[in-house]
Amino acid sequence: MGNILEKLVANSRKAIDDDVYEINNPLPNSGIDLKESIIKSKHAALITEIKFSSPALGNIRKISDPVDIARKMVDGGACALSVLTQPFLFDGSPELFMKVRKAVKVPMLMKDITIDKIQIESAERIGADYFLLIQSLFDKKLVPDMEELIEFGHKNGLKVLVEAHTVKEFENACNTNADIIGINNRNLDTLKIDLNTTRNILEKYNHSKIIISESGIETEEDIRFLHKCDADAYLVGSSIMKTDNIQQTVQKLVNAI
Repeated sequence: MGNILEKLVANSRKAIDDDVYEINNPLPNSGIDLKESIIKSKHAALITEIKFSSPALGNIRKISDPVDIARKMVDGGACALSVLTQPFLFDGSPELFMKVRKAVKVPMLMKDITIDKIQIESAERIGADYFLLIQSLFDKKLVPDMEELIEFGHKNGLKVLVEAHTVKEFENACNTNADIIGINNRNLDTLKIDLNTTRNILEKYNHSKIIISESGIETEEDIRFLHKCDADAYLVGSSIMKTDNIQQTVQKLVNAI
């Protein structure tokens, strides 16, 4: 895992040095409480992700109009959007995020390898409701002071999704002031996916925070399985981005429960 995580951290440092996160014309966030949207959802609470590339899959979809994709996702029933802002390996950018922010009214997660307050300031200025912190980066001492970054985010009007992959990471994440906890079904060491990751973690812990299961979700059966595992919401990216009919694919997943 170390090599992959170290590369992701190095990419974020390079993006910071390249002034990728410098934003001149700020936008407001949605003003919508994502946790409340998840709790009140009558069907599967789906957070759909716009990403054109990833380290695991390479090119996922030809880079095209993110606004058209976002509108189809929302029309399909997504309760929130996750948008990549990391340029290296993910083909994202704050500018891409802002295009989507201007077009939709749902909560949005700035999906990035967040290692510095500069990125959090950028998240606030591009109109994000949430930003991501990856627990393993802090457990492995690749990035210091998670609570400082969480507190800084809260002071800037943002909420925080902390992502875990192992039981220990989940335990550590639950002991932070994170607003929502994500369970990544992808092993960052091998890049392999196992939906049982969510089950294996949640069957060991009673949890009071909202839990989002992430990665490897492709079918209605996957949604129903994770629902039975006690996940509250589902972050789905690649399987939707690869399909020809985004709106229909989102609708099917939303209506799985």
